[in-house]
Amino acid sequence: MKISFVNLKQQYKSIKEDIDFAISTVIEESSFIGGKHVKEFERKFAEIYGVKHVISCANGTDSLNIIMKMLGIGVGDEVITAANSWISSSETISQTGARPVFLDVHPEYYSMDETLLLSKITSKTKAVIAVHLQGQMCAIDAIKKICDERGIHLIEDCAQSHFSTFNGKKAGLFGIAASFSFYPGKNLGAYGDAGCIITNDYELAEKCRMYANHGALKKHHHIIEGINSRLDGLQAAILNAKIPYILDWTAKRIEKAELYRKHLSEINSLILPKQRENTVHSYHLFVVRAKKRDQLADWLKSKDIEVAIHYPTALPNLPAYQYLKSGKEEYPVATQLQNEILSLPIYPELTEDDIEYIAKAIKGFYNNEA
Repeated sequence: MKISFVNLKQQYKSIKEDIDFAISTVIEESSFIGGKHVKEFERKFAEIYGVKHVISCANGTDSLNIIMKMLGIGVGDEVITAANSWISSSETISQTGARPVFLDVHPEYYSMDETLLLSKITSKTKAVIAVHLQGQMCAIDAIKKICDERGIHLIEDCAQSHFSTFNGKKAGLFGIAASFSFYPGKNLGAYGDAGCIITNDYELAEKCRMYANHGALKKHHHIIEGINSRLDGLQAAILNAKIPYILDWTAKRIEKAELYRKHLSEINSLILPKQRENTVHSYHLFVVRAKKRDQLADWLKSKDIEVAIHYPTALPNLPAYQYLKSGKEEYPVATQLQNEILSLPIYPELTEDDIEYIAKAIKGFYNNEA
């Protein structure tokens, strides 16, 4: 048995007619840049997500950068974000001219530790980027309260948390704006790079839309200098074809996570992901903490089980951030996690037989090591 980490081909087969029709329609219409498919996606995503404005763009990385630029963040400012995330969460801060400030993460939930946030805020702090990692939301109510009291922008990085909720409210609806990625492997994924911004702020929405389109809301009418970050018609049509299935796919991911808990709960050498109370975890990833992680990963690969590490190096420990001159002792939890975390396969089409096979392989490894 071979188990892929993500099986996009299987997903495609399950909705083949919808996808093929979407692609052929775009080709027949030559609607490659802008046009009705992009507008339809923005409308559909706004409707299903319950937000006023959706501004599509080329990718999730751009969406973070656009938000910060249009909030006026730049040289001399500081923006706080989580120490364990993909580099988009921090490199986009630097791209504005601001300085990234890293916050260590919660030892049980792996998202930014809200109890440490006040210690990182200075007179230069202009925003906090709360990263809802793995599908698990931050303690966003506490983070929002701190930001609101100090007049600091709260931006949500929802690249891994489509349709996650906190007290019934979706990820991305707490701050001034939120960033989404629709990279192919995401819970809602395109067939290439794609992203969007959501916000309920009309003025910010117009600024973001303008900046992402060369500084213009209509062709040749450039109000400001902007960038070229547009969602293309092909990716929009593919996303439109997938939107009707996303809530069902999310429910199935949650089911798969519960099956993992059922079959892995007795393995003492693993720590299973803990879920915050009053939240819906959308399980973009199912991340365990494992003793002898690297050896276990090699063992699983030898059994034709694909696994991944998200992420093998905490952001402040990367060579890219040596200039910040912060030591690993400032981020003890993120530094420990980078040596223990392991992402197991999880996607809607995964079967209980697949999960039993994975669990059996993990038990076999630790029994052999005992």
